[in-house]
Amino acid sequence: QVRLVESGGGLVQAGGSLRLSCAASGRTFSNYAMGWFRQTPGNERELIAAINSRGYAWYVDSVEGRFTISRDNAKNTVYLQMNSLKPEDTGIYFCVVNSIVVTTTLWDYWGQGTQVAVSP
Repeated sequence: QVRLVESGGGLVQAGGSLRLSCAASGRTFSNYAMGWFRQTPGNERELIAAINSRGYAWYVDSVEGRFTISRDNAKNTVYLQMNSLKPEDTGIYFCVVNSIVVTTTLWDYWGQGTQVAVSP
């Protein structure tokens, strides 16, 4: 059974940093794409960062230059380093895994989500 478990969320002041981690289990994901969705209050889930099996990273414009996605295939883990956080980054962050990167919500596997809150 595939399981994705996020960690690292919390409360931080604007301008601060957080590092999210997502540990995957149940199979090896080295040949899969991994990513992070964000759901902010009143909005739908949005893909904000993704990394394919070759290590190529993609970011939504709103986080480009501030967030960095990376993966450690030996640990079956994907990370999201978030710097220069803004109040509008507040939301629930979901780890996802899929065979390829897609910008829709049609990813095969989802974590349970971790809350990030950024105070002004």
